[in-house]
Amino acid sequence: MLDKVLIANRGEIALRILRACKELGIRSVALHSEADRNLKHVRLADESVCIGPASSLESYLSIPAVISAAEVTDSVGIHPGYGFLSENADFAERVEESGFVFIGPKAETIRIMGDKVQAIKAMKAAGVPTVPGSDGALDEDDEKNIAHAHRIGYPIILKASGGGGGRGMRVVHSDATLLNSISLTKAEALATFNNGMVYMEKFLGNPRHIEIQVLADEHGHAIHLGERDCSMQRRHQKVIEEAPAPGISEEIRKEIGERCAQACVDIGYRGAGTFEFLYEDGEFYFIEMNTRVQVEHPVTEMITGVDIVREQLRIASGMPLSYTQDDIVINGHSMECRINAEDPNNFMPSPGTITAYHAPGGPGVRVDTHIYNGYRVPPYYDSMIGKLITHGETREVAMARMRTALGEMVIEGIKCNIPLQQELFNDAGFQTGGVNIHYLEKKLEEKEKVK
Repeated sequence: MLDKVLIANRGEIALRILRACKELGIRSVALHSEADRNLKHVRLADESVCIGPASSLESYLSIPAVISAAEVTDSVGIHPGYGFLSENADFAERVEESGFVFIGPKAETIRIMGDKVQAIKAMKAAGVPTVPGSDGALDEDDEKNIAHAHRIGYPIILKASGGGGGRGMRVVHSDATLLNSISLTKAEALATFNNGMVYMEKFLGNPRHIEIQVLADEHGHAIHLGERDCSMQRRHQKVIEEAPAPGISEEIRKEIGERCAQACVDIGYRGAGTFEFLYEDGEFYFIEMNTRVQVEHPVTEMITGVDIVREQLRIASGMPLSYTQDDIVINGHSMECRINAEDPNNFMPSPGTITAYHAPGGPGVRVDTHIYNGYRVPPYYDSMIGKLITHGETREVAMARMRTALGEMVIEGIKCNIPLQQELFNDAGFQTGGVNIHYLEKKLEEKEKVK
């Protein structure tokens, strides 16, 4: 087992990693910016190191600063969490070159999966279903690009190969705007991601966002932990997640899950990962793979009993998976609300001091958060301050428990999005299940019209 782990992140995920380390008897090191001296995991870790000012670029995103923190504390492994440097192949490479264990996939795997064109090629070769598309980056041949669009069928979507988070995308409905759109998307991709490669895919009108959680070790073993539905989104950012996905049968889950697990073996994947799909008319279409632990991993943990972060640490220590596929049984239903420090009406961030905090409780309720009474939410980072998770024997029970938990949760001194979450859990469409990725934005647009 790794002797000492540097937690290269902040907030709730850093606290989550710290708890897993304590459970396994691993000593922990918390790095932090000057603005984060009072984070809960910094106070609880065995050691802590300040690596720079509040700016992420000078602290959490500074590769030399993170590596130096590992060196001065004699850490053995580095856990990147999610966000920041977690999917930075250069960082993973530097970690390994510096003699530390990167708690995640190999750098070359991150590099392949971070390039959408290469990732799609790898998934096709592994038998994972993909969206009909250009089968590679678009070149300067206008006639060829028009032919691609005709073969795929309008509407199509142009995507930056190095993009992510909903950026670097443009929908095209006809030949009239295709060539100009390709030029614009390439220019934007180059300016934003320093990678001008653009590819073309069929634009799916009303898909759901379904993802498959996988775990793989260095010994050729890989398993899947079922699927999550993350379709309740605003501007490509997830708001509510649940597992399993409504309307996905055991047969379909088994088939797509096994393909994803086999793909992990084929590409030599190591650690926790997530295959993200668009799902429409009973068909899965691969869009990308996240080579890290996901924000929404708790809903999978609740329905499978698998501690995903604990498995990450074990895998990084060279140990085989604790489970085989036959050990994985889906038990009940789980839901997660992202709790953000933001105005629920206009989504503006709301930093400030929390003057009162009360966490909900009861059967099947879990709260993953780093906040406490008197904690000051800084203005420098993502607005998410916690996650509220419920579990029940059925989807209806999980939803009922979430309504109760949202009503019990108290966060005063700042604005937060609990009122929006309460509204969504009383929404008839969401209660039925199976809404598409455009549902929330359309709901918010209609709400704005009424004002």
